[in-house]
Amino acid sequence: MVNSGICAGDAMGSINGLVSPPGKRPLFSFGVISDVQYADIPDGHSFLGVPRYYRHSIHVLQRAVQKWNNHQNLNFVINFGDIVDGKCPPGQSLDAVKKVNNEFQKINGPVYHLIGNHCLYNLPRDKLLPLLKIQGLNGLAYYDFSPSPEYRIVVLDGYDISAIGWPQGHSKTLQALEFLEKKNPNSDKNSPSGLLGLDRRFVMFNGAVGKEQLEWLDGTLQDATKLKQKVIVCCHLPLDVVASSQEALLWNYDEVMNVIHQYNCVKACLSGHDHKGGYSVDSHGVHHRSFEAALECPPDTDAYGHIDVYDDRLLLFGTDRIQSTEMCFNP
Repeated sequence: MVNSGICAGDAMGSINGLVSPPGKRPLFSFGVISDVQYADIPDGHSFLGVPRYYRHSIHVLQRAVQKWNNHQNLNFVINFGDIVDGKCPPGQSLDAVKKVNNEFQKINGPVYHLIGNHCLYNLPRDKLLPLLKIQGLNGLAYYDFSPSPEYRIVVLDGYDISAIGWPQGHSKTLQALEFLEKKNPNSDKNSPSGLLGLDRRFVMFNGAVGKEQLEWLDGTLQDATKLKQKVIVCCHLPLDVVASSQEALLWNYDEVMNVIHQYNCVKACLSGHDHKGGYSVDSHGVHHRSFEAALECPPDTDAYGHIDVYDDRLLLFGTDRIQSTEMCFNP
């Protein structure tokens, strides 16, 4: 299967079901994987009954690393979060994170990590961020970088306001708990039971982008616009309901998208968290792609890929469970 936008001026002929622009080389290419959620425990199921392969997921990552290294033209890799699972036995968390991170370190090139809820179930931010070499200020995990003059990658911290990861009495923890108390009447704040429609996102395994980060995003997009850069936004939590289940969305995805939609520079928002994967194009022409989870790959199947970036499109070449996707936009 190939999810596709419509690209003008395409020639016949395709690679892996995707049309490559004739005579053009990508500006840059990068590997993608999400929700490895490794744990040294027997296979299990999600709360919806979807099988989860905790020990196999690290083999998916190992095959991905081998494929990426063999590619030779990849500039970097982005891991979209949740490298270890919340069911990892207490006392094994640090070793599990190190084990998975060691696999990422075998990649020939830089690796950029996003933090997810399962990462934070296992390690607090002050231990996790240095391990993953995330250089955020004050324990925050948002940042940006430019892999080519034409593009900027913006990484959001979807657990900026969160009941997990921060110390118990931290202002961000208290803010998140107060928010959940208002929005979710269940005693188990991880349960969306009784919540309707988009309110089903108000659960403890999600989080929000805080005020300072929203201001930083606005300033970063202003700067990218001045420099005539196109922007790819990355967040563990999805930002569009068509590309994701309601239960997986960022609490304040609407506020984030209101900032993004003020500018024409953002071409795509990429995410993990919603394990089944999804794709949409919103009312402003921004592409949204949430990636299928490595955790849910039965033995000998995979979920990873790489993206070739051009001035007018992103081509996601998926492996097995990750659907290849063509995302076209005005150059």
